Amino acid sequence: MKLKLGNLGYPRIGASREWKKTLEQFWSGGIAEEAFEQEMKRQRLAILAKQRDAGVQFVPVGDFSYYDSMLDTSAMFGVVPERFGYAGGEVKPELYFAMARGNRTATACEMTKWFDTNYHYIVPELTKDTAFALAANRPLQLFLEAKQELGLTGKPVIIGPYTYLKLAKGYAKADFAVLLERLVPVYAQVLQELQEAGADWVQLDEPALVTLQDTSELALFAAAYRRLLEAAPSLRVMLQTYFGALDADVLAAVVSLPVHGIGLDFVRGRDAHLAALRAGGWPQLLTLGAGVIDGRNIWRADLADALALVRDIAAIVPADRLIVQPSCSLLHVPISRAGEALLPAALAQALSFADEKLQELALLAAAFEGDEAANAGLAASGEALAALAQLRAASRVAADVTGAADAVTRRSPGFAARQELQQRKWQLPPLPTTTIGSFPQTPDIRKARQSWRKGDWTKEQYDAFIQGHIRKWISLQEDIGLDVLVHGEFERTDMVEFFGEKLGGFAFTANGWVQSYGSRCVKPPVIYADVRFTGPMTVAESAFAQTLTPKPVKGMLTGPVTILNWSFVRDDIPRRETTYQIAAALRQEIEALEAAGVRMIQVDEPALREGLPLKPSERDAYLGWAVEAFRRATSSVRPDTQIHTHMCYCEFHDMIDAISALDADVISIETSRSHGELIGAFESNTYDKGIGLGVYDIHSPRVPDAEEMLKMIERALRVLPDRLFWINPDCGLKTRGETETVAALRNMVQAAQTAREQLGAGV
Repeated sequence: MKLKLGNLGYPRIGASREWKKTLEQFWSGGIAEEAFEQEMKRQRLAILAKQRDAGVQFVPVGDFSYYDSMLDTSAMFGVVPERFGYAGGEVKPELYFAMARGNRTATACEMTKWFDTNYHYIVPELTKDTAFALAANRPLQLFLEAKQELGLTGKPVIIGPYTYLKLAKGYAKADFAVLLERLVPVYAQVLQELQEAGADWVQLDEPALVTLQDTSELALFAAAYRRLLEAAPSLRVMLQTYFGALDADVLAAVVSLPVHGIGLDFVRGRDAHLAALRAGGWPQLLTLGAGVIDGRNIWRADLADALALVRDIAAIVPADRLIVQPSCSLLHVPISRAGEALLPAALAQALSFADEKLQELALLAAAFEGDEAANAGLAASGEALAALAQLRAASRVAADVTGAADAVTRRSPGFAARQELQQRKWQLPPLPTTTIGSFPQTPDIRKARQSWRKGDWTKEQYDAFIQGHIRKWISLQEDIGLDVLVHGEFERTDMVEFFGEKLGGFAFTANGWVQSYGSRCVKPPVIYADVRFTGPMTVAESAFAQTLTPKPVKGMLTGPVTILNWSFVRDDIPRRETTYQIAAALRQEIEALEAAGVRMIQVDEPALREGLPLKPSERDAYLGWAVEAFRRATSSVRPDTQIHTHMCYCEFHDMIDAISALDADVISIETSRSHGELIGAFESNTYDKGIGLGVYDIHSPRVPDAEEMLKMIERALRVLPDRLFWINPDCGLKTRGETETVAALRNMVQAAQTAREQLGAGV
């Protein structure tokens, strides 16, 4: 029996990042709305045709977004915050992008991480009184477009009602049932219209089911889906889950629903899902979407093992009811390994990006059917993985080199004593001001870097150019009135890539881009072997900057957990072990900075929380080794050397203790996009170290005035001691323009000065 091939989603950015370029051209006014819409249509149709031509029978339609699928869902249902002045009807591009990026009069909606990935989504803002209405049936529009333009009966992909509500904010938990009750009829209308248009299957994504723990919510979910399915009885619904295994009671409830198919992750949830199938069987008429190819890593699958897995599943689920597919959307991996000729052959051949993963699915299906030609493909895959194993073995380093034997994991003395020593050294004013690290990466900086890398510039020319920018921005920071300065990171591309280029065990692709948020694309490094320190990475620039000013200049590093989580990581050893290797290398860099006279050092961990396992039972273990890695990197410095860290766009309410356990002297955390929501966490939790809650959103082009920032400061000071409080933007300023950066920082310093005056007056 022939297996069917499915896909859950495909990268939208384009092989040459044409999606990103079109977006940014539209935002800058370089292309009119009609031309923008036409170009986006051309791009999404090309993506659909590509998947169809690769043999995918269940081609996802509607996963292509102008910004983010959660934002698309909010726009579809008219969920627009009041501050945008929405009066109903279709959400046009100007309003859509204002929600994502802010505008002159309204702050952007909050942005945070999609489960435990590095993709960011726009958080829906709801209240208990939110009313839902179908503003525009976007899945229907895209389904009809594919049918008319390509003759393709695609599979519309929609974020399901449970996941949409669970990821929304602004309402009390007690209002969940009421909101779900209101939301189901609108989803039902979407499905009814798709049914009338001739859709066969629709995919409702419910990854939040992997985290479902509350049995009362499970009952609400099941009741909602029964109502939903009654509304469109002829439409086949694939209830799609991913990012792990469903708990046994959740899986039992889902299987009992009158859906036509269920998609399960057999990569992260392999053992649990196989055990459930063997114990309980599978309903006779229910289709299983089996996620057997990892949609999140970039390594070739062990196809012999994957084939054995498919056969195990097929022994329980008849092949005519089985769809083989990736474990999740391919949004999280680059598009194609074609063109990666600069990598070592053993490494390049071991890679599998989106296109190669679709090829692996086709090869699996052919091998399952007994196609003799498929055996050669399986053999080639096995040979590639064996060559990679040999490459890794050749690069192995001893345990004492990676720091396992002599790691220092506790600073001495404790924070209170260190703070006194550090204040005596630096003599900072109350509410000291600083930035997170980076300043605008202008076209001339990117051009200079390209000239140096191509060999058109000498290293001396490039260094002199970078020093010129450092000199300029040290002067600007002094003029603005900041208390603690940074060198600006002009020599760096990406905050992880920069360090990976200077450490052993890393490799870099030519075109391995993935979407992080909006048009922001990143090219994660590939950790393929043991990580090792090869020499100082940041000392020259930081030490030079410190010679230009009597004010302290922070050395800027990316932390071990963030380097891990923002890289494509080898899968043959535990992630913990790789993190400790990175921490050992960073410890040597921190010691080199300290020896060079850089005595404030920021070790950023923005990705600490995104690596948190989705299952609560697994979180303590992760936080244990994540905190341990940070302390291995930072604990060998002198007591009066001040360690900073930074985190952004994550929920920290449930991990304040772990953040404190990092034992950083100062931590800065985003709070502007959440409209100060994080401040509430400190009303019920004590935090006894230095902290800066970002007072303005750097991801929006708007420049907030001093009064707006002062309100954020005043609210924070109600729950945080002023002796511990720092004032800073919520993230680095790399993506902003120079004019808006200077204007916003001047307003921030003005707000800080006003707050100091109020403190002095006892206000």
